[in-house]
Amino acid sequence: MEKSLGFNLKPSTIMHLDLNSCFATIEQQANPHLRGKPIAVAAYTTPSGCIIAPSVEAKRYGIKVGMRVGQAKLLYPGLIVLSPDPWKYRNVHLSLRKILSDYTDDFTPKSIDEFVLNLEGYPSFQKGMFEVAGQIKARIKKEIGEWIRVSVGLAPNRFLAKTAACLHKPDGLDEINKDNFERIYFALTLTELCGIKLRNALRLNKMGIYSVLDFYEAPFWKLKAAFESILGYYWFLRLRGFEIDDIVFARRSYGNSFALPKPLVSPEELSPILAKLTDKTGRRFRRAGYKAKGVHLAISFRDHSFWHKGVTTAKALFDSRDIYKIAYRLLCLCPWKRPVRELAVSVFNLIKQPSSQLEL
Repeated sequence: MEKSLGFNLKPSTIMHLDLNSCFATIEQQANPHLRGKPIAVAAYTTPSGCIIAPSVEAKRYGIKVGMRVGQAKLLYPGLIVLSPDPWKYRNVHLSLRKILSDYTDDFTPKSIDEFVLNLEGYPSFQKGMFEVAGQIKARIKKEIGEWIRVSVGLAPNRFLAKTAACLHKPDGLDEINKDNFERIYFALTLTELCGIKLRNALRLNKMGIYSVLDFYEAPFWKLKAAFESILGYYWFLRLRGFEIDDIVFARRSYGNSFALPKPLVSPEELSPILAKLTDKTGRRFRRAGYKAKGVHLAISFRDHSFWHKGVTTAKALFDSRDIYKIAYRLLCLCPWKRPVRELAVSVFNLIKQPSSQLEL
């Protein structure tokens, strides 16, 4: 029986930076009298106002994002509630960008308080990921404010870097890699993984997957059955440290994958399978009333390596033949000529069509 794809042996090149309790921490930095006290930033300070950022101290009393001010004050009557100050938060965000740009040009703000950095190929990578993370933390305290704390996660891919950043909040610095992933997975629950809520956890439970280690060890066919979509393939890769999240999908994506019963290598050999995948994908998203402006191809090889590439298009795609042409060009761009294990095609950047018909 063929051995399952193992964990990515690539060193950590991705850094996820998360400003802890962002708005509340910035308010505490601006006003030293608020430091060390349970505070919360809320859309409105009235009892019905929604809390958007509790401080680290407030979280210790069970106060959470989304809670009403009145509910929070039942947990801690002395809670200090503040109105948002977007100008302050934007200034800190811009200052963070300035610091990060000294280490890499390849960074993406995921929100006002989260950044993803790719150091691969940059001189800063030679210093070591932990050294760079330590420098960034020190510069933030020196150049932005001593009360500003960030948690940093390191990993071979974006998903695991984000997971690592959540391990020891606040002010954490952790790595998930080939040497420690099993120990870390053992300590996590399914719903502690970003993207796995109760509903998805129940889906996994039905397939006999009850822990993160079960999730990692599950064969691809079982994950595909659990999610009933290409999402199973994406989770199969994420948990093994392979990058699948550097393509930003729009509202939804449609895709299909196929496990090859025998090893094929050349684009010519793979083209009939690719045609069937694009045809099936095209029928699915057309039936849902969409056009697409992006195509993604993922290849898993029998030597346990992985390659993928996605492109966006100026013209909206509707015909499966157009999707096939782009997917085939992507296939020809793959630098490796190795026996293929899995082939997956998806379309993204979907555009809802009020009335779909084939273009002439």
